[in-house]
Amino acid sequence: MWKNNEAGGAGEGKLNSTERPLAGEDVLGMLAELNEQCLALLAEQALRPIPPTPPMFRELVSLWSQLDVNSRRRAAACPYLLMDAGFCDPYRWQWLSDQHANARSGVQDTLRAPVSFGKFFTAPSLIDVARKVFTNAWYIAQSQPVGATLFLGMPSYCVALLRTCSMQQLMDLADEHAGWLRPRWPGRPKVWQDLLEAGLSADPAALEMARLHGVQLLAMELKAHDRLKGLGR
Repeated sequence: MWKNNEAGGAGEGKLNSTERPLAGEDVLGMLAELNEQCLALLAEQALRPIPPTPPMFRELVSLWSQLDVNSRRRAAACPYLLMDAGFCDPYRWQWLSDQHANARSGVQDTLRAPVSFGKFFTAPSLIDVARKVFTNAWYIAQSQPVGATLFLGMPSYCVALLRTCSMQQLMDLADEHAGWLRPRWPGRPKVWQDLLEAGLSADPAALEMARLHGVQLLAMELKAHDRLKGLGR
């Protein structure tokens, strides 16, 4: 699938070997590897004494400091992305989609960029993780448009907009708007506590419960977004 996309996308879809999607056709494997890098970024940020510190860091700093390669790998094996990048905001993806359409038709781009958000992360690895999140999100939307809704926590209408964009746009987006990156549920430290403790303990039942809780939260959030969109019609 990836090779076909590359061949059909001319120059704008090409990636070098370090930027290619992480696990080919295996979306769950891709998510797990991507989540490992997201957790490493979160742990790095949690140990940086830069206020204001959100509850998921302030209350759980001891857990973040204990996270090693093995426990991070266990916690990362969720069937959804642990990071958000404004995936539920249709304005951001409409803006990006319109940019692509204007570029293809030769129309001068006069669209106003979305409001700049303050960065959640100050850790040096932010840009690298943002590139992987954005490019892999694009790949998942292209290859799994139905599953992408839950994999990314992204409403179907936003997935459809993301699918119209080019890979080059997503790479540029990471460089220019890495500040869009946020952990999921930053105000719900208990969600993160359960996941981190399960990863550290290697308890299969606890890991399954933590993953299931995340799936349930995402499903409820997506349902709420669909309901709001329906009311706005």
